[in-house]
Amino acid sequence: MTTLSAGILLFLIMDPLGNIPLFLSLLKDVPPSRRRLVMVRELVIALGVLLVFLIGGQHILHLLQLKQESISIAGGIVLFLIGIRMVFPPVEGGIFGKAEGGEPFIVPMAIPGVAGPSAMAALLLLTNSSPGRTADWALALLLAWLATSVILLSSTYLFRWLGESVLTALERVMGMLLIALSVQMFMGGVEAFLKASP
Repeated sequence: MTTLSAGILLFLIMDPLGNIPLFLSLLKDVPPSRRRLVMVRELVIALGVLLVFLIGGQHILHLLQLKQESISIAGGIVLFLIGIRMVFPPVEGGIFGKAEGGEPFIVPMAIPGVAGPSAMAALLLLTNSSPGRTADWALALLLAWLATSVILLSSTYLFRWLGESVLTALERVMGMLLIALSVQMFMGGVEAFLKASP
C-alpha cells in the first residue's frame, strides 16, 4: 500500500463529513468564543492517540501474539461494520449515538469521533504489514488528520453551504468506498492465511 492510499484509507475511516453533525450538536451549548478552541483540542488529542497506536502498534501485536492475517481479517470486519453504519446510519444521533450536553472532553469527539477503533485497527494493520515504513504511515496519518481537521474546523460553513442532505449523501459515498476497502482487506487476510497454512 502506498502512502497516499494509506492516507486516503485513514481519511475515509475518520469520516469528517459524517462527523460534522455530531460536532455541531456537541458544540451547540458551548460558548461561541470557545468552540474553535475545544475543536482544536479534541483534534490534537485524537492525533496523539493515533500516533501512540502507530508507534506502539508492533509492541501491542507482539504482546498479544497476534498474526498479521488475524489483524487484516479483524480490521476488514471492523471497517465493513463502520462502512455499513455510514451507509445506513442509526435513526437518531448519527454514527456515534445521541450527543450529551455540556462541553465535550475526549469522548465522543476525539475518541471515537476522529480516533475510533477502526482507525486504530487500520494503524495496527499498517505497522504490522510493513514495519519498516513507520515514517510513511506517520505521514499518511498526518495528511489524513490535516484534511479531517480542515473539514471539521469549517463544519459550520460546510453545513450551511452544502446542507444536511448533501453531507448525508457524501457520507454514504464514503461509506461505500470504505466497504469496498474493507472487503479487499478481509480477502487479503484470508488469502495470506490460506498461503501460510500447511
